Parts: sequence; C-alpha cells; structure tokens
Amino acid sequence: MTASGYRGRFAPSPTGPLHFGSLVTAVASYLEAHSRNGEWLVRIEDLDPLRESPEAADQILHSLTRHELHWHGDVRYQSTRLDGYRQLANQLVERGRAYYCGCSRKELKASDGHHPYHCRTGGPLPPDRPLAIRFTLNNENAHWYDRILGAQHQSVRAEVDDPVIIRKEGFVAYQLAVVVDDIDQGITDVVRGSDLLETTAQQRQICQALNGTSPDWAHIPVVLNRQGQKLSKQNHAPALDDTRPGRNLWHALSTLGQHPPQTLQNDTPERILGWALAHWSLDHIPLQHTREP
Repeated sequence: MTASGYRGRFAPSPTGPLHFGSLVTAVASYLEAHSRNGEWLVRIEDLDPLRESPEAADQILHSLTRHELHWHGDVRYQSTRLDGYRQLANQLVERGRAYYCGCSRKELKASDGHHPYHCRTGGPLPPDRPLAIRFTLNNENAHWYDRILGAQHQSVRAEVDDPVIIRKEGFVAYQLAVVVDDIDQGITDVVRGSDLLETTAQQRQICQALNGTSPDWAHIPVVLNRQGQKLSKQNHAPALDDTRPGRNLWHALSTLGQHPPQTLQNDTPERILGWALAHWSLDHIPLQHTREP
C-alpha cells in the first residue's frame, strides 16, 4: 500500500480483446490512481468459460502494455480463486445471508420477482433441478456519493432484487467475486463504467455482510457506438489498434473531457500520459454518454 493509501483497479472480462470503451475506463482508473499517488491493480475477471476466449486475457494485457498503462504487482486471475468464493458463499448460507434457489427466470418474472418455491424462507426446493445461491438483501433506501455523478440513491427490494452469487451451472457470479476481491486486495476506490451503477447498492450490502469496507465510487458514462449502443464486445466493438497507442490515448482523453492539445495527437504514450497526469480532473468528465471517435 502506498503512503496515500489509495488503491484502485481495472478489472476486464476476457471475452475478447480490449476495445476503445474499455481503454477509456482503463485510462480513467489509471490516471485517478496515479494522480493520488496510489496503486493501480489489474484483475482479470475470468469467471465464465462459456463466453471467454483463451487468448483474450493475454491480448488485453498486451494492449495495456502497448499503451504504457503499467500495473502494480501481479495480475490477479479470478479463475484461480473459485474454491475461496464458493466457501464464502456457503458461509453466507450458513449465516442466513444467502440461500439456495431453484426458481427459473420465467417463474420469477411471472411472479413479479417473488419466489414461487419460497426459497428465501426455507420452502421446499423443486426436486431434480439445479440450484443457484442468492444473496439475501435487506430492504434499503441506499445513499452514497459518486465522485463523478454526485449524490446517488437506489431502492433495494428484499427478495425481488436478491442477486445470484453462485449460478445454477456452478459458476461463481460477478456480484460475489468482485466484492470478495475488492476486500481482499484492499481496493479503496473504484472507477468504472456507469453501466455497472445499478449494481452498487447490492455490492455495498454484500461487502457489509463480509465485514468489508465499501470503496468510494466514480462511474464514467459509457461510450456509445455510431448506432447509439454501448461500445462492448457483445455489440461487436472492434479491437484496439495497438500499432497507434498514442492516438488511442489522445482520443480516450478527449472522450473523458480532458481536452488534450492537438499537438499531442500523434505523440508517444509516455508524453501523452505525462501531460494527462499533470492535467487530470474527474470534474471534467462529461455526465452524458459519449460517442466513439
């Protein structure tokens, strides 16, 4: 831990190579960590082998290196920590903070999110059906301050909003793993896309149940493609061209509202990041979604 105590992270899923939207998030989290004399960690959230490609993690790390976005310490791979996540999920069940659920999505939708098998209250589970584990949320009107979006409020509904933490297929769910690793790695601040904003109140409750301290949050408006969709691998976002890292960084800074000078547009990553660190401000990040260049 650095003297400042700040520790941030960039945590991509290896479902494909890095694209421009992910670069924007990486740049923002990197600059915020370094501007506060903190550490910037990289975590590969490889929890879903059905959606991941075997070469994607290496491609992502190669892209970060080409853009001179160097991380502190070793890269953490969540796939190496599956037993620990499952043990914690079982402990939550034993403590009454999680429960087994056999309800299908169709059944939950038909009952407005309530569990037809009364899974949460110990009702008889459906036989011969795979079971998920869900976290037991408390009813809450959650309030916190987002360092980009300002004061936030979310209403959390017990049972209806209870998130899956172990999927029926046996895979560990993002909602559990992200909180466990943020606690374990001592993450103090999270800079991430605003598409994850709606998960924050749930993650805060999971963190509390695991006796952790919730990080401070800063959610960046997502980058949209030319069709107005979120720039993502699911929407076929093109891979970054790693042969032009300086130009990519310049566009990422422009998207983040930092207004880099035109003279830096084709400069080296080192010089562009040096300028960016000297001028970095979360206050300049636009509050609305932006389009890819």
